Amino acid sequence: MRIDLILLITGTATALVGAARSTWSPCGLSMLSSITPFGERSRGHNYRLTAAWFVLGATVGGATLGLGAMALSVLASGSGYTRHPLAVGSIAAAAALLGMAVDAGVLGDVLPVIRRQVDDGWLSRYRTWVYAGGFGWQIGTGVATYVMTSAVFVFVALVAMAGRPLDSFAVCTGFGAVRGTAVLLTSRATDPSGLRALHRRLDRAAEPVRWAAIATQGASAVVIAAYVAPIFGIACVALAAATLWALRGSAWARIARR
Repeated sequence: MRIDLILLITGTATALVGAARSTWSPCGLSMLSSITPFGERSRGHNYRLTAAWFVLGATVGGATLGLGAMALSVLASGSGYTRHPLAVGSIAAAAALLGMAVDAGVLGDVLPVIRRQVDDGWLSRYRTWVYAGGFGWQIGTGVATYVMTSAVFVFVALVAMAGRPLDSFAVCTGFGAVRGTAVLLTSRATDPSGLRALHRRLDRAAEPVRWAAIATQGASAVVIAAYVAPIFGIACVALAAATLWALRGSAWARIARR
């Protein structure tokens, strides 16, 4: 298997877990409180239509991110850099390890970054397709509002370094679509008590999902490094294991408290 395929596979896995983890951003949780069956009913709107506009907007947002990834991918392939698997793999593995360390808190309180909220005033000022599509687009780009995980940056770096522009675009578009479909979690929250129950479940799942993002980035680093050179893979395994071992007490304590 070539290095570009390895990067696409690990980049796709990181994109999926990054999209899932991003649900816990202040904007993501705000959307899950605002776009609900009873909320849309109170505004005289149809929830299914609003959710559809949101998912569409998020998918377009992912495609917007994909245009940037395409440009980076074209630069990578045009420079001939992708013809040097050792250099590509080393940088990609280092990026994934750095992302794992940031998410695990090894480097301090770096996250979240881009501390920007969507304007909830849109709900009362604009038509359904404007606020739902607009909110979805901002969420789907991954970098227009709060970024809760380094996986967002890591997956873009991995797919861009693969040097396959159309594939990079597809992965980013898929990221946006997955982020958008999170709004469907509220489909059964038909009243305030149902919404409160949903948020309690989300609260309990926050730490496990965060650690899933950490583990996925660490595993991506190991896979990429092992492909480049077994010794690099061993080094990545050692670094990832040492990080998780050092943090195991605080991590399990936070999970247990949920």
